[in-house]
Amino acid sequence: MTISLERYTGRRHIATDLVLALGLLGTVTLGASIAIPGISQPREDWPAVLLAAVSCLVQLKARTRPRTVLFVATVCTVITVALGYLVTPLLLAPLMIALYRMAAGTDPRTTRVYGGLTIAVVVATAVIDTDTPTTGMYLLRSIGPVLWLMLPLVGGGRDRLRRDYVDSVQARAAHAERTREEEARLRVAEERMRIARELHDVVAHHMAVANAQAGTARHLAPTHPEQAQKLLGELTTTTSSALLELRATVGVLRQSGDPDVDPLKPAPGLDRLPELIATCESAGVEVSVTTEGEPRPLSPGVDLTAYRIIQEALTNVTKHGAGKGAGVRLTYSDSRLLISVTNDTTATPPPVPEGGYGLMGMRERAHSVGGDLHAGPRPEGGFEVATALPLHLAPEEDETSL
Repeated sequence: MTISLERYTGRRHIATDLVLALGLLGTVTLGASIAIPGISQPREDWPAVLLAAVSCLVQLKARTRPRTVLFVATVCTVITVALGYLVTPLLLAPLMIALYRMAAGTDPRTTRVYGGLTIAVVVATAVIDTDTPTTGMYLLRSIGPVLWLMLPLVGGGRDRLRRDYVDSVQARAAHAERTREEEARLRVAEERMRIARELHDVVAHHMAVANAQAGTARHLAPTHPEQAQKLLGELTTTTSSALLELRATVGVLRQSGDPDVDPLKPAPGLDRLPELIATCESAGVEVSVTTEGEPRPLSPGVDLTAYRIIQEALTNVTKHGAGKGAGVRLTYSDSRLLISVTNDTTATPPPVPEGGYGLMGMRERAHSVGGDLHAGPRPEGGFEVATALPLHLAPEEDETSL
């Protein structure tokens, strides 16, 4: 299909150039027959017609070799002017077309050099061969050719600038299209990562607590059936909370305009920290909370991030910590919220790999709101997760973190 289109375009160009060459030949033939009384010029028109035929024939190669065509047209025109024919736009028509194509198809420097030399040679030849040294004839053979030959140079230059402008606009449009597609892919990847973090935090925390509650209930069932029944009731609450949070998280994948979708509950924040502590204590982990400084309202993104980091850290303590205690410290400074979650100092560090999804997700959450996070063993024993989060975010960053 592409080859056929190229052949069709090439044939159309050849047909157009042939028509143009015939038209130029007729124009030069008419120009050679023009005479001014009192001024001697050749009686025969055929020399000018013959030279014009050569100039018009080479126009067929003007699209690929504009400099060569201009040189041939200049030589033929100079010979025609030297023979004494009257210099008119009709006689200069092949040279004017050659100048136009050269200016439209080459760079500005080439246009200036070749155009200037061509005009200089034609004007010099016309002035030297003037038989009647009158002021009018000098003006006709000097000023006239300069003006007539400058027109195609200016027109070709404007055509070249227009094509360059169109090409640049198309290039910018193509670049913008590629950038839009890349940005869309990036946003999709970020959204998938955000949903993956939410699902991991919800599933890991509630399943770890449910596993601990179920194990404890099974252990107490033979000897303390009442306590086992209480733990089983708490297990039901834990699994119900997990289902609710899963429903709220997966709900973002539904269409917002779907009338069957129930309104989603607000994203969790530090106001739900007591519920989180109570859930961990029901699994046998004692958690102490210490607050330093004056608590202040947080932006939704920072509030959710703080809650999820504490949730994931306590989940690791529930799953991996050898001790039965954990401490949460919240420190409010002028511009940042410092959070530290530690497990019992008598416990060994939880075997959480550095590349685990839990620690990875916590770091990604902290970085997404402009904070930082460090996790590792403490010198005095145990394990610590420490993060520093900004108190407030710009509105667009806050929406992105949610």
